[in-house]
Amino acid sequence: MPAGWSRNVALDINESGLISNIISNYSGQGEHYAGYAMPGQNNIHSHAFQRAMAGLTEFTSSTNDSFWTWRDIMYRFAGQISPADLEVIASQLYLEMLKAGYVSVCEFHYLHHGGNSNLAMSNAILKAAKNAGIALAHLPVLYMASGFGGKPLMEDQLRFGLDLESYLNLLSELKKQLENEIDQKLGMAFHSLRAVPEEALKECLLKSPVSGPIHIHIAEQLQEVNDCLTWSGRRPVEWLYDHGNVDKNWCLVHATHLNDDEITLIAGSGAIAGLCPTTEANLGDGLFPLKKYLEQNGRIAIGSDSHISVSIIEELRWLEYGQRLKHNRRNIAVDEEEIHTGSYLYRKCLEGGSTASGFDNGAITVGKRADLIILDESSPILVGTPDNAIIDRFIFNGNQNPVRHVMVAGKWVVRDYKHAREDEIFHEFAATMGRLKKILD
Repeated sequence: MPAGWSRNVALDINESGLISNIISNYSGQGEHYAGYAMPGQNNIHSHAFQRAMAGLTEFTSSTNDSFWTWRDIMYRFAGQISPADLEVIASQLYLEMLKAGYVSVCEFHYLHHGGNSNLAMSNAILKAAKNAGIALAHLPVLYMASGFGGKPLMEDQLRFGLDLESYLNLLSELKKQLENEIDQKLGMAFHSLRAVPEEALKECLLKSPVSGPIHIHIAEQLQEVNDCLTWSGRRPVEWLYDHGNVDKNWCLVHATHLNDDEITLIAGSGAIAGLCPTTEANLGDGLFPLKKYLEQNGRIAIGSDSHISVSIIEELRWLEYGQRLKHNRRNIAVDEEEIHTGSYLYRKCLEGGSTASGFDNGAITVGKRADLIILDESSPILVGTPDNAIIDRFIFNGNQNPVRHVMVAGKWVVRDYKHAREDEIFHEFAATMGRLKKILD
């Protein structure tokens, strides 16, 4: 609960999946579950198709392997994915997210062209989310250029490209499609400053029919920072704040390479820093300046991005561990009010993730979505744990997953570690992966 752990709690949940009443010290009738109930996390950054290539780029292709050599392999793989493939891959991924304790996903979707219309690939994502039962913030991506200054798309990037008119039409169609959905929301995304020319970005913000969250990759790579300086004389975050009204509606994904002024800009604006530690480590991006950012009350959330790991535990653990290695000390992510690192990070990401996803969850209070997870009290990593250390042990104790039950908007989607459609979804995934295997052989 917001004030801490409470025992024998009864929740009333209405037909819209919202918590309508809370009773502590309850001893009456009802559906009973034993364990530690907490709000589930929102996964604020996902490229679903990359789940199918996770772990397949761990070989050297250059004497100087980097994000950019990884990207070449990713382009080759992305060019082969059909709408049917994407639905199957995303269904498996979203099931894995639920079992890890994520209750929603922000799909940063730039794999546009496929099937008979620009809607085909988006519809594959929408169907996959329903197949799994996860809440979805769908974020179609504007991707127009291969580099700063409006450089034309390369051949491998044409799959991702939409002109501004086509992009706005896509948003309009999806808005109509989703207007009555409880568990599916629509936001928008700019791939990056290098991929969206200045005038297109401004016109899109002016004409967009979408009122949901706005996401953008920014300052992920040092090369991106240097290229932006060469092009504009400003660093990426500086340029964005100079040219856009960045507020709490924005999620700046990665934002890895920041100077002190940029840290202050983001923290002061209320924007969310969308951090993906396992992917950032896998790609050799660098370490986000977490300590300085949190000292200015900066807001954070986590995502699994390329899905080389689908684990809340690992994202939060390595967010903290990277800082420990950087600063040569322990327990970086704490403050005077919360001295427990696991609890501090979990709560900060609940708050930031709710804003970045657009879902009104992240707390067990009346009026919030019933997006909950229950940790297994008999799990070896949790038995014998004092209340104030439960979340610490969840994050920092071994590699077992203690997420036993998961509820999304009042509906159980995982019970006793099992998803109702798990076998069916995996069977389709295995068949699809067998067909795709030849791409990276």
